[in-house]
Amino acid sequence: MIKEIELRIWPSMAANEQSLKQLSAQETGFNPSDIKAVRVLKRSIDARQRTIYVNLKLRIFINEDPDEPEYRPITYRDVSKGKPVIVAGAGPAGLFAALRLIELGLRPVVLERGKNVHERKKDIALISRQHIVNSESNYSFGEGGAGAYSDGKLYTRSKKRGSVEKILNVFCQHGASISILSDVHPHIGTDKLPHIIENMRMQIIDCGGEFHFETRVDSFIISDNKLSGVKAQTGESFIGPVILATGHSARDVYYYLRERNIPIEAKGIAVGMRLEHPQKLIDRIQYHQENGRGDYLPAAEYNFVTQVNRRGVYSFCMCPGGFVVPAASGEKQVVVNGMSSSGRGSQWANAGMVVEVHPEDFPEFETHKGLALMKFQEQLEELAWLNGGMRQTAPAQRMTDFVQKRNSSSLPVSSYTPGLITSPMHLWMPEFITSRLREGLRHFGSISKGFLTSEAQLIGVETRTSSPIRILRDKNTFRHVTIEGLYPCGEGAGYAGGIVSAAIDGERCAEAVASLF
Repeated sequence: MIKEIELRIWPSMAANEQSLKQLSAQETGFNPSDIKAVRVLKRSIDARQRTIYVNLKLRIFINEDPDEPEYRPITYRDVSKGKPVIVAGAGPAGLFAALRLIELGLRPVVLERGKNVHERKKDIALISRQHIVNSESNYSFGEGGAGAYSDGKLYTRSKKRGSVEKILNVFCQHGASISILSDVHPHIGTDKLPHIIENMRMQIIDCGGEFHFETRVDSFIISDNKLSGVKAQTGESFIGPVILATGHSARDVYYYLRERNIPIEAKGIAVGMRLEHPQKLIDRIQYHQENGRGDYLPAAEYNFVTQVNRRGVYSFCMCPGGFVVPAASGEKQVVVNGMSSSGRGSQWANAGMVVEVHPEDFPEFETHKGLALMKFQEQLEELAWLNGGMRQTAPAQRMTDFVQKRNSSSLPVSSYTPGLITSPMHLWMPEFITSRLREGLRHFGSISKGFLTSEAQLIGVETRTSSPIRILRDKNTFRHVTIEGLYPCGEGAGYAGGIVSAAIDGERCAEAVASLF
């Protein structure tokens, strides 16, 4: 017999499998010896009150062993003789597009401008050690995309729950922990994600697909508004319809589209800084306990949002037990992001603290047409570089000093390994950003006692929250509005906002391409 029950219990009980069996027996009226297995379907923490509970939805196997898999595996077929489809970019949108193409009998040819996920790691290390940014291999470019080395959070607000579950199952099939199927905010971790990405690549190759690293798409092969393939910087041409999944930092792609009069438009983004606290402080605040999280609770998270002068101010990409990382993808840029490993065990917590900006905020960029917000990103990133010592050292300011518009004479110890330089960001960042951010931080401090503190610091700048461009496509066919055979996809095309939503969009674009054949 199989039953599903819900429990609201203390964290110490939720962490013990034997306790779960005992409680399940009490709840169902059976003897503990009758409970053969307990499977967690959903898990969340309720820390709204001083007494903290874990909410669980469980599947109980009574007098029978589980005979169902913990996840639903996908059968991938041999497509070595299938029709080719070009997938430009090996981030989550591109990888999941490629896997879905295989399900549909088509042969993906994946072109990735960066290196494979392990070689890429060496270039990322050089950013911190020698302040060298390889413009083709960094936190944004390379196998796995921007998510591979910046946390691996799988939380999404997508309403298409079935698609989300499919994406999580595919991750499990390629090596992710099954806990991502039950956690309310699933997370893989930067230490685990590269191996999973490599498994996905090997799956694609084993089924007859192709992978080409250090192969950047430089131009399209177009005749009479029909795209028949692409040309790479290697001199090679690749023929087939194109799923364009190049990520939110591929600015050369945006310039190319504008030069060729391929319709794009500016899209709203959010910019600001990365806020870093001691994790113990966030634990004390969120769990209402002086001793923090104790033995049975994870590193605490937070999520803040408010409105200031008709613009959203909110926390973004919160990384408990994480690190602030250098995410520049070119020269004369300082960009920061956050990441954490699967154990979320560092002494710091960080999150983007950002303000919404809209295209209409920049009439002076009208001559740049659809590139207005991208130009704004570039300006901020160069300002951060100039004020950070013209290296990958980043400008920073104590949180209370920023709010009170005063310089910081010293800075807390930070997880940001290239180093920090104290800088009056309230002076050189745009006032329409800093004024809103100050008010937002004051508000967050008023509703969360202890959050606004000199123990925390703001590190600049956070600009890569999403794509500043939307590549226009038909909402029904997913095809570009003017170019037949071109399928703009994922976060870089302006249709996703994270790993899972990008993966979902990749699958949808693959299905749209399959309808051609």
